[in-house]
Amino acid sequence: MSTQLSAYLSYNGNCAEAMQFYAKLFNAKLEALITYGEMPGGEPVPPENAKLIMHAYLVHPDFALMAGDAPPGVPFAGIQGCMMAITFPTVAEAERVFKALADGGKVTMPLSETFWADTFGMVTDRFGTPWGINGGPREIGKP
Repeated sequence: MSTQLSAYLSYNGNCAEAMQFYAKLFNAKLEALITYGEMPGGEPVPPENAKLIMHAYLVHPDFALMAGDAPPGVPFAGIQGCMMAITFPTVAEAERVFKALADGGKVTMPLSETFWADTFGMVTDRFGTPWGINGGPREIGKP
């Protein structure tokens, strides 16, 4: 196995819904959706937290995404100080995904042309995940 870097997102009780949405949106496979109640050999979990997601693993040919609901007793502060940046080869695909993420979410920056891509926009989806969507990347100077 090679070294991999993946984002691990935290949610406040809606991780399963978010990951099922992303699996459909990105045509990816949700390989794991394990609840706190299903943890093997773990500490007992209060019944009201048993259905929260302890670990989710979504796999796409080009990326992997992991997530979970905030552990019981741990305050949830939301996803802050970062965004999920994704690049699509075409503007049409970027527009499709941006529109789906914006449905019920908040557009921070509408899609528009930039010097690094034919289109770029920012949106926080209805699950609280911030996204930067690129479409039609352009070659720019390399360091």
